[in-house]
Amino acid sequence: MKKAIEHILFGREKQITKEETILQPLPHKDFRFANPFIVLHHMLPKYIQPGSQLRIHPHPHRGFAPVTFMLQGEGYHKDNAGHDETVKGGDVQWMFAGKGLLHSEGPTQNFLDKGGVNEFIQLWINVPAANKWDAPSYQAATKEQLPKVLEQEGGSFRLASGNYESKTGPVKSFTPVISMIGEIEKGKRVQFAATPGYWTLLYVVNGRINVNRETVNEHHLIIFEKENDEIIVCAEENAQLLFLSAQPIDEPVAAKDNFVMNTAAEIEQAMEDYKNGKFGTLNY
Repeated sequence: MKKAIEHILFGREKQITKEETILQPLPHKDFRFANPFIVLHHMLPKYIQPGSQLRIHPHPHRGFAPVTFMLQGEGYHKDNAGHDETVKGGDVQWMFAGKGLLHSEGPTQNFLDKGGVNEFIQLWINVPAANKWDAPSYQAATKEQLPKVLEQEGGSFRLASGNYESKTGPVKSFTPVISMIGEIEKGKRVQFAATPGYWTLLYVVNGRINVNRETVNEHHLIIFEKENDEIIVCAEENAQLLFLSAQPIDEPVAAKDNFVMNTAAEIEQAMEDYKNGKFGTLNY
């Protein structure tokens, strides 16, 4: 049976640095979390002039996985757990902060030198309390390494994590998380299958779609009911979509600054640990 829509959330502008503004449909004033999905940030397409300087300075994380879908351009990731990687348009990176690390990110020096259009989506994906103090780790997959699913004339998706159509995404998570990104041409129709009981979200990166006879414009995030298993999407314009579905983590969530824990006391401890230098140092 078709899944009903519970919320359609528009991404409001949020300034994350002095230079950078993103769209944030999650969390939202009308709906906070779909645990494990805590945050969705969309850095809209931005032309970077050749010779520019732009990066997000080293900052701490603890207790969750920042996950990046690089849509256009070229980004780097560097952390003090020893990971130093580059992702290009279509690639995915899945950094698990675990007990804590410092990392820096932004367009690569090569991309800044050449210039071009940069665009990405970053998710904050939570993990169970039992894993929050595990050692940090890092995974990445190129566009070519993502199995194609929902292939049809006028549409195709690339599976980053989880199992779908008897295929498995290359990126591993602590709890079941299905994530895929793809495109649908105007006038075409795609049917998604979702596990009953899971949180299921659909973000319209660009274009316009129709779901359950309701038009949904770009930069909106659809939150579906947990019941039932069928989502039918018709593209009213050429559209790019991010599909997310995951087993709920039924634990308290405390999220503040760059940390996702279970209690306010754990957040305060993380802030104190960072202040006292317990996250280490990172040269970038």
